[in-house]
Amino acid sequence: MEGSPAGPVSMATAALDAVRLYRMDLPDHACPWGLRALRLLQEHHIPFEDHPLRSAEEVEAFKAAHGVATTPQIFSGSERIGGYTDLAERLGVRPESADITYTPVVVVFATAALMTLVLGAGISGFMGIAICLLAMLKLMDVPAFATSFRKYDLLSQRWPTWAGLYPGVELLVGLGVLLQPEAVALARLVGAMAALLGVMGMVSVGKAVFVDRLALNCACVGGNSRTPLGVVSFAENLIMALMGAAMLA
Repeated sequence: MEGSPAGPVSMATAALDAVRLYRMDLPDHACPWGLRALRLLQEHHIPFEDHPLRSAEEVEAFKAAHGVATTPQIFSGSERIGGYTDLAERLGVRPESADITYTPVVVVFATAALMTLVLGAGISGFMGIAICLLAMLKLMDVPAFATSFRKYDLLSQRWPTWAGLYPGVELLVGLGVLLQPEAVALARLVGAMAALLGVMGMVSVGKAVFVDRLALNCACVGGNSRTPLGVVSFAENLIMALMGAAMLA
């Protein structure tokens, strides 16, 4: 598919010929770096072929065939230029940086820590407060959260209703931790729910980030966040899983 009409070509782009752009464009997620590369080619009036990769299998097959770890990839004839940043450098353009922030995560856990100190609630109190605060952010706009969550949560992709239920379940887990139930059965129930949510979260985040290498925002602080899905998201789920395991023990 032709990506750009012919137009004035600068000296920086004169050496580019038969340009092809391969980018991930899944039904529920278009790679932002692929879109940046597409826009950059259009802005410089460089004729190119746009080859969107429409499924995870197609993305993996492309990476295996070309021996690359990420997409997008730009080719000029038989030469592989590389990704978006490589293309920007080739064109003498300063590459855009990712629009990300970890401020919401820092604020949530800092607030939880201060509340824990004031209340003398201990480690379990800190985790309970943090979980409740995270659930509150999701509950402020459940549809937006669900849309973002389904992009990487494996259970939600099979059962979409789960994305809408998750914030409420997370709130119940946080409240259960804060109750510090003396009844063994209730404590184990809360612990099992926390461990299950944590493990499912680790698997989903791990697959999206380390296997599929998706550039997504984390829904952990709500659906409209600019917090990237990555190590921090994985660590949050790991802590919840460990807390649940401790309650079960």
